[in-house]
Amino acid sequence: MTGARRAELIALLRERSFRRGTFTLTSGRQSEFYVDARPTTMSARGLSLIGSLGLEAIREAGWQPQLVGGLTLGADPVAYAIATASDRSPPRIDGFTVRKEAKGHGTGRQIEGPFEKGARVVVVEDVITTGGSALRAVEVVRREGGQVVGVLAVVDREEGGLEALASSGCPVVVLVRLQDLTT
Repeated sequence: MTGARRAELIALLRERSFRRGTFTLTSGRQSEFYVDARPTTMSARGLSLIGSLGLEAIREAGWQPQLVGGLTLGADPVAYAIATASDRSPPRIDGFTVRKEAKGHGTGRQIEGPFEKGARVVVVEDVITTGGSALRAVEVVRREGGQVVGVLAVVDREEGGLEALASSGCPVVVLVRLQDLTT
């Protein structure tokens, strides 16, 4: 990944998304660090940086997906930023969203977007702690007949999520590690 753009993403995450204090995480664990990536992933500059860095990381990994997406809400801006970046630098990768539950009306789909059975996908996540959200998305994609070729995270909190994903057969690439934000 390009050093200057990655350094800019780290600075933006530190400014907008990183906090020190005492926090209870979704997992129930206590932490002295909190990362809410959404103020970064939903900002114009954050979208631009994440899109280009994410696309570059996916291509460096050699995954060649047709689609990129994950569990709503955290994954949505990440997926759409990467899809948009791929439009400027083909081959194109479309985005998709995994709902937390299947719709109770209409088509009853749990995956929204141009997803089709057999699609090669990269599951994305804004912040990985335990890997639970990404694993739920992987499970839904696999159940619907998709092939998960990898997982990309903007931030890894370095609390076992990468290992949990790897044990499910998913190679993982991260753009920023918690240690990058704390130093």
